[in-house]
Amino acid sequence: MLRAATPADADRVYDLLEQLEPAYTPDRAAFDENFPVLLSTDATSVLLVAEDATGAVVGYALTTITPLLHTNGSSAQLQELVVDDAHRGTGIGTAIVEEVERVCRERSVRQITVASRRSADFYERIGYRSGADFLKREL
Repeated sequence: MLRAATPADADRVYDLLEQLEPAYTPDRAAFDENFPVLLSTDATSVLLVAEDATGAVVGYALTTITPLLHTNGSSAQLQELVVDDAHRGTGIGTAIVEEVERVCRERSVRQITVASRRSADFYERIGYRSGADFLKREL
């Protein structure tokens, strides 16, 4: 089952976020500061969780929505998608992305972008195509 995240999901979402190591090391204090903000700004963000048959949270996605000039409307960036290691390859990731796309269509989003090297094959399999290089600079 897919649903909007709630405050009660914080610990499990943080546990899933930790599975991104070593590529990313989460900071619990920063997480605790940002998680409630993301729950309350549904005009600019979508935070979804996936539950298994027992009701345990086994995945989540965070998407941000921004109005842009070059897209003639809003653009969404799928910022984070994590499926529990034990549940990968079961279709949960695809289901989460499909729900993100549905919510974005409801909000008249014109495009969704994803920046991912590790999971590029997954996104290409479900219809995404490479279109740009992603650059970053730590501040």
